[in-house]
Amino acid sequence: MHKPVVLCLSGHDPSGGAGIQADIETIVSHQCHASSVITALTQQNTHDVKKILPQSPTELINQARCILEDMPVKVIKIGLIGHIETVKAIHSILMEYSSLPVILDPVLAAGGGSTLSSPALIDSIIDLLLPRTTILTPNSIEARQLAKMDNLTDCGIKLLELGCEYVLQTGTHEEGNTVNNQLFNQGKCIETYTWDRLAHNYHGSGCTLAASIAALMAHGLEVETCMLEAQEYTWNSLNAGYQPSNGQHIPNRLFWMQDSV
Repeated sequence: MHKPVVLCLSGHDPSGGAGIQADIETIVSHQCHASSVITALTQQNTHDVKKILPQSPTELINQARCILEDMPVKVIKIGLIGHIETVKAIHSILMEYSSLPVILDPVLAAGGGSTLSSPALIDSIIDLLLPRTTILTPNSIEARQLAKMDNLTDCGIKLLELGCEYVLQTGTHEEGNTVNNQLFNQGKCIETYTWDRLAHNYHGSGCTLAASIAALMAHGLEVETCMLEAQEYTWNSLNAGYQPSNGQHIPNRLFWMQDSV
């Protein structure tokens, strides 16, 4: 059976809630093959991130090339970056393999509140990665940081102007009984999706959404279809989530297996 290949450039989360493990679980759930290059090791748990340990930019490039020269990668998914030199390394890969769609989850802060970025890192993402991004998936906080604006509709339009083809802004950090996610393309908001707000805080929801979009795109689905189905998959993963400690809940990305176990 042929499985489309998704290359993930993400950090390692030892708790298993976010990062590369979230990517792999999600991509496998969509009947794709996940190849992975670790951008950074981390010291973190279900409460918060304690420390980021960036990997060698040279080795990151070499590892990515090793996979890209060997396997028929359909989509590149980017998660935690953590360092300016890592941005430069990823940029060089995207320039070399410019025909591949890129899904960028701009992980700028941890769910527990710790910042995972700096103004210089954000500027380098804006300058080097956004112009190469097919779909950007920021939450509302990240959208404001990248666009350097407050109004979320203005943020989405600004992020398109900075080079992204599509922007899917998620609204879980905003107030209200529902969650409103906005999809932007061609200079405007083209769709608003409304979802029931779940009761808990989740560790790895953004990773899940971006990886789901990447996997669905690897299957060749239209972008708008990928957006809707990825949100549905993510919501179901969160709704079936569990709490392995007294920290944040973790999405159950294998919820579809429950009836068969």
